Amino acid sequence: MVPLLELHEVSKAFGKLQVIDGLSFKVAPGEALGILGPNGAGKTTMFSLITGDFPVSAGRISYEGKDVTHIPAYQRCQGGIGRTYQIPRSFSGMSVYENVLVGATYGRNKSIHESRDLCLEVLSTTDLLDKANLPASSLRLLERKRLELARALATAPRLLLLDEIAGGLTQHEVQELLEVIGNIRKTGVTIIWIEHIIQALASAVDRIVVINFGKKLTEGVPAEVLASRELQEIYLGVE
Repeated sequence: MVPLLELHEVSKAFGKLQVIDGLSFKVAPGEALGILGPNGAGKTTMFSLITGDFPVSAGRISYEGKDVTHIPAYQRCQGGIGRTYQIPRSFSGMSVYENVLVGATYGRNKSIHESRDLCLEVLSTTDLLDKANLPASSLRLLERKRLELARALATAPRLLLLDEIAGGLTQHEVQELLEVIGNIRKTGVTIIWIEHIIQALASAVDRIVVINFGKKLTEGVPAEVLASRELQEIYLGVE
């Protein structure tokens, strides 16, 4: 089976600062991959390389078997790569529906008329349908997280990148979000999820990759990775 996404010896430096260093991994269609690592490990930069927001310094990125290393970000989005951000980036002066509509029209290069049904479906999936006409600025944190997710889903991604989407939520709110992510997985969307809430991540993914200083340290099924020496040394501070 051809991987949906493959990073092959990908590196990224900002001047003399090496942020990603020869990183390689594959993600199969329909898989949910978790990414663990301490702050500054290069996780978010890795997402920006996948989406094309940053150019790679070296290496190759393949999506659906095609080399997209030098394809611009908007084409990757329209090709099915969507993402969320650590800090929700909603348009506060717009309604919830209008925020999602922006993702659907610009992310897919479709008309407003063509995007209406998808927007309503996404709002239903993320439990925001009853908030559709409210200003985004009125939402509480969980709802803003849901809106960030909804806008990414409105681009109709085949690959969805989640960047610490559970950060700042209560345990109960994390469980609610896990239900939404589980429903998204049932539609066949492939997920790569960066998260510091380890148990939540482990319960939702098939495999975990641990990185530090931009390098892959280990990977495997969640139970194996959580018990690994590499994770405990660099992420939990256990020697």
